[in-house]
Amino acid sequence: MSILGDIEPKNVFKFFEEICAIPHGSGNVKQLSEYLKKFAKDRKLKVRQEPCGNIIIYKDASAGYEKSPAVCIQGHMDMVCEKASDSRHNFKKDPLPIAVMDDEVFAKGTTLGADDGIALAMAMAVLDSDEYAHPPLEVVFTVDEEVGMEGAKALDFNAIKARRVINLDSENEGVFFVSCAGGLRGNINLDVEYKQHSGIEYDVVISGLNGGHSGEMIDRYNANAIIIMGRLLRFLQSRMKIRILELSGGLMDNAIPREAGCHLHVSKENSTTFEDTVAEFEQMIKNEYRANESNIMIYCENLGMSTRPALRSGSAKDIVFLLRTVPDGVIKMCRDEGQEGLVETSLNFGIMRLDDDKFTLEAALRSSVSTQKYALSDRLRLLADAVGADYNEKGDYPAWEYNSESEILPVLCRLYEEQCGEKPVIKGIHAGLECGVIYHALKPVDIVSFGPTIKGAHTPTETLSVESTQRTFRLLLDLLGELK
Repeated sequence: MSILGDIEPKNVFKFFEEICAIPHGSGNVKQLSEYLKKFAKDRKLKVRQEPCGNIIIYKDASAGYEKSPAVCIQGHMDMVCEKASDSRHNFKKDPLPIAVMDDEVFAKGTTLGADDGIALAMAMAVLDSDEYAHPPLEVVFTVDEEVGMEGAKALDFNAIKARRVINLDSENEGVFFVSCAGGLRGNINLDVEYKQHSGIEYDVVISGLNGGHSGEMIDRYNANAIIIMGRLLRFLQSRMKIRILELSGGLMDNAIPREAGCHLHVSKENSTTFEDTVAEFEQMIKNEYRANESNIMIYCENLGMSTRPALRSGSAKDIVFLLRTVPDGVIKMCRDEGQEGLVETSLNFGIMRLDDDKFTLEAALRSSVSTQKYALSDRLRLLADAVGADYNEKGDYPAWEYNSESEILPVLCRLYEEQCGEKPVIKGIHAGLECGVIYHALKPVDIVSFGPTIKGAHTPTETLSVESTQRTFRLLLDLLGELK
């Protein structure tokens, strides 16, 4: 039974529902890639499937547009897989549990993947119909955008002739993006040692944080559960001896971590002091974040006496040193004219793991200034060197620079103002869009990015506005009709 089948435009929401039924987390998009390939072949459209899974679908111009320059419509297949702590959803095999209430489409207890599934659905709706006016189309669906733009970086740009690009990976209706930050992933890997230890074992969990996209939402200064955990461990060490048994936090390096946990040993005589100290720290953190983290909570449970391998004191000291000294959040704001209020450089540690004999921290670094990006990465390398850890970079991607001579942007702005009766917001974004990779490969190229309103992207509270999607799809059709 269809859940979204009665929502207009029906072809857009039909395809979106079909996409939601196919597991398509980052690194798991093969089935969706095959679905898109079949979609094109069923409609006798030329399609190219690249070894990595990227899909390019070509459609001839509609009548009267045969001599118009081609236009590329672009979005990505993969989604961020986040779920509520009580959710039993399996992102590897389960369809998303989608629902709709009033104006909002959402998934029950999980991310919805409207970032960027709705882009695919709108582009498919254009390809599916012969009623819309448009130039020759090259529709590009990339894989693994959320884990370093891997699909865009693997794309054979010789297969793209268009030099006019419409990216649909934006989340605020009426906000048109014209530039984006570049970024990279920075990983710290520290070898650690254990010894058998006995003591009262405690399970400590930091939870209830807002989280969010580590680029677009970094300037909200939401708490990072991994960084808070580092502070807690240091706070405890200042009061008593503790031994670290387990340590974890976060799920994705491009999502601000909402939870972190640890198992610790303390001596029997310190158990009451330990619980009081955790409670004191919780109140301190709640006070610090009272304006924007109203649900933060630190759970502490006494599991009784246990004998387990615990980190040697030297390894624990190195881990706490890293957690307390790594940069976090907004590093620098833009000072360029017209870019005031935009983050220039930031860092988010999104994953912390303690597996066997290795401690790992994974970070997403972003900057609209490439030299600042590499300078920040060098700081992490120096901190890693200080404790004898390894540091490596991956997923480096370029920035998308503002084009003051864009021909698409004025048309898009006029159409939006005619449709909505107000001027759009033109801005850069402190997040990695594939536009940066496309810009770097195809320049000179004219690119704009827009999309419907998506709230809570990369979190289990993600929602897609129905009315915004309707208006955005109409805007896309009007824009294609104007690009003659």
